[in-house]
Amino acid sequence: MENQTDLVGRDGSIDWLCWPRFDSAACFAALLGTSENGRWLIAPKLTPVSTNRRYRPGTLILETEFETDAGSATIIDFMPPADGADLVRIIVGRAGRVIFETELVLRFNYGANVPWVNRLDDGTLNAIAGPERWAGCGIGIIAIAGCEMQLSRSYHADGACCITANLDHRCPLWS
Repeated sequence: MENQTDLVGRDGSIDWLCWPRFDSAACFAALLGTSENGRWLIAPKLTPVSTNRRYRPGTLILETEFETDAGSATIIDFMPPADGADLVRIIVGRAGRVIFETELVLRFNYGANVPWVNRLDDGTLNAIAGPERWAGCGIGIIAIAGCEMQLSRSYHADGACCITANLDHRCPLWS
């Protein structure tokens, strides 16, 4: 955790992320301009009636709870302390049914470089721009690639991504 940080907006968008280290160039830089500068949005499709945020006590795990007219759900964001650089986003349905939309816009070098994107043989989404690389891992591709996610009470949708300059890096959460 001491090597990474991100900025998560009240709307569920990660608008700032330097990767893979704190002093690296940002790959999500919407804070500097618009969403086209890079971000990862996961948000209810319906306008929330209320949004509450809190850190779990004694941790750097952020919980953002959205309540809509149809139900409520929580996004849990954290970066596990490890040698690799990992960002984990977990969505938990709390009540009723909430439809989420997601938008992943990767832009390396503070929003200046648009990556070349392809799928690897194992189905992993891969983005490269110069020496920088992003690879979506495991079940996270479901959340990243989908336009909408529908959650009911007690349903979890997990998403994670790994960004690295090391082409051999694999997300340790699903290794």
